[in-house]
Amino acid sequence: MFQGLQNILRRAAPEEKASRAGAVIALHQAGRPVWTPRDYAALAREGFLKNAVVFRCVRLIAEAAGSVPLLIYKDGQELDEHPLLKLLARPNPRQSGAAFLETLIGHLLVAGNAYAEAALVDGMPRELHALRPDRMKVVPGSDGWPEAYDYSVGAETVRFRQDVNTVSPILHVLFFHPLDDHYGLSPLEAAAQALDVHNAASSWNKALLDNAARPSGALVYSGPDGANLSDEQFERLKDELESQFSGPRNAGRPLLLDGGLDWKTMALSPKDMDFIQAKHGAAREIALAFGVPPMLLGIPGDSTYSNYQEANRALWRQTVLPLLARVLGDVAHWLAPAFGTETLRLEPDLDRIEALSSEREALWRRVEGANFLTDQEKRSAVGYGSPA
Repeated sequence: MFQGLQNILRRAAPEEKASRAGAVIALHQAGRPVWTPRDYAALAREGFLKNAVVFRCVRLIAEAAGSVPLLIYKDGQELDEHPLLKLLARPNPRQSGAAFLETLIGHLLVAGNAYAEAALVDGMPRELHALRPDRMKVVPGSDGWPEAYDYSVGAETVRFRQDVNTVSPILHVLFFHPLDDHYGLSPLEAAAQALDVHNAASSWNKALLDNAARPSGALVYSGPDGANLSDEQFERLKDELESQFSGPRNAGRPLLLDGGLDWKTMALSPKDMDFIQAKHGAAREIALAFGVPPMLLGIPGDSTYSNYQEANRALWRQTVLPLLARVLGDVAHWLAPAFGTETLRLEPDLDRIEALSSEREALWRRVEGANFLTDQEKRSAVGYGSPA
């Protein structure tokens, strides 16, 4: 009888909505930080700090996204003013809104992850700060979702719990990763081989210039009766060659040879010079991973777009705007509950993007020539609501 009562109560209890797979994901991770599965410092050092193509791709996308004016909508209606717009325009005393978005998107492009902290006062966000991805660790909960984030600087660690306020103190924006539950995939990881090839080609070119822009040559000693140089003579000759005849400062300097020494010059074959083409190919692959048309980076051999303006428009349409929409969507979803609504939406103001002005003008001309539309329908077609 008691067992039957238990079964009835179990059937009557309301079901709780939760992922059945979440508990499995967090089975061996709940409450413990999950370390980033790669070396972010190496990605930043070998990519952004040492590679001009990566540096330009990240700056081009991040600066473009940060420069776009923002619009805010509530229940589908555009608002002229809102506290969230003011917060994003001045997120903290040390950064403008453009600098904040540029930092956030820059972290996302280099690491595949970006983190923002909301400084809350009585549950309301007063400041926003972008945090370095290499210092942040995800702490999964029993349901597989992050229950906290650990931010470490030196020996100090701060834990941000995600369930203490209406608004979570940490926003985690990440790219899709097919093999990781908690961290995103950086474009630099996808382009790692191309990045290594490009950096190696640059190092080869630098070493070639340091050796008077040629692969040097060989000193052949023809001593009497096949005699060889002594160890002391060999070391002295090597030191003289390195100090007086190597490097760009000594390029073209005549070489004085003693008796029995002959200089044999070695030249690079066309096949050996293929590293230049390999470098250009690697640069195109890096640009492809970031979604930047190679034409905008000055990479030769790319004729995908007929002109620079078309390539610039493709950058905005295919890379900058989708990425910005993703970040703004996450920010609105994160902060909207603090303002007592779930329907806030942030969007870029496309009318004020110079690169898209030709598209806008073409749309206006088509709508103006559509005599079958009313004025109100024309306003809606170009993105404006009904007149007040």
